[in-house]
Amino acid sequence: MSQNPVPHLTELLAGSPSNWGKWGANDEVGALNYLDAGQVLRGAAEIRSGKTFTLQVQIGHPHGDPAFPGPRGPATRVNIMDRGNYLSGTGTVFPGGLEFADDMIVMYLQGSSQYDALGHLWYGDQIYNGFPAESTSGRMAKASVLPIAEKGIAGRGILLDMARHRGKEYLDKGETFDHEDLMAAAAAQGCEIRPRDILLVRTGWLGYFYSTPREEFYEGFIEPGLTYSPELVEWFQKMEIPNLVTDTIANEVTTDPVSGVTLPLHNALMRNLGVTFAEIIALDALAADCAEDGQYTFLYTAAPLKVVDGTGAPVNPLVVK
Repeated sequence: MSQNPVPHLTELLAGSPSNWGKWGANDEVGALNYLDAGQVLRGAAEIRSGKTFTLQVQIGHPHGDPAFPGPRGPATRVNIMDRGNYLSGTGTVFPGGLEFADDMIVMYLQGSSQYDALGHLWYGDQIYNGFPAESTSGRMAKASVLPIAEKGIAGRGILLDMARHRGKEYLDKGETFDHEDLMAAAAAQGCEIRPRDILLVRTGWLGYFYSTPREEFYEGFIEPGLTYSPELVEWFQKMEIPNLVTDTIANEVTTDPVSGVTLPLHNALMRNLGVTFAEIIALDALAADCAEDGQYTFLYTAAPLKVVDGTGAPVNPLVVK
């Protein structure tokens, strides 16, 4: 990392491309506007075998739930009613003898496989599309996850298996790659990234999480991932990429190795271009199947939960090959 002072994002991203206003002053779904009916049909045309894959990690896994270090903890599920209530005489009584089990869950909306709201992260005084940062106070009044959830995501998805491309089970902590590497991986797989594709990037990081003691996983926390450059941002804009989907917690290398800035691509791509981010997405089973049958493109669909004013929402994406 450079020994120079860490620049503010306003300095690092000065002159960076922006899609603010492209879809109107009130737009809250950003680059998902690229996914029109034609793109849905283009994705459907990739279906060949009818095989399906669900991509959400298990909530409440015994190993714990992957989450960005800090206040986010694992989900807590609690039974509210079950057979024990009836055996102790505290169960709700219904005519005819019906008994039931019920439970509740408490979790961070971004503590599992999830979509970020476009207003989830920002710098300066504005979130996506120029909405004031104060609109996040108390609730996400603008650019919340709800408009994304109401629209839904469907289009041609392409898996870019960076771990397998580099001959690894999973990438190393802090290992980086860029858009040139993504295109090279696609070529090695015998496919091509096309405009408006939904990019699914596998690093093997979730496999590493579930096979590693949590203390080791979080020690010196820095994930592998895409690294910032003006050329990468320009490529995303030129290719009109609507959605970046990865098996990491934050979709990019945690700290940029050149500037020292934390999560610059969240700002350059999500805040400025309106690219939707999906994180903690389970890609290992899909990747194994793609390696076996040689098909790395498919119909990708996702519908985050419709959380009013939410900064993000859990999701269980569905891929059909």
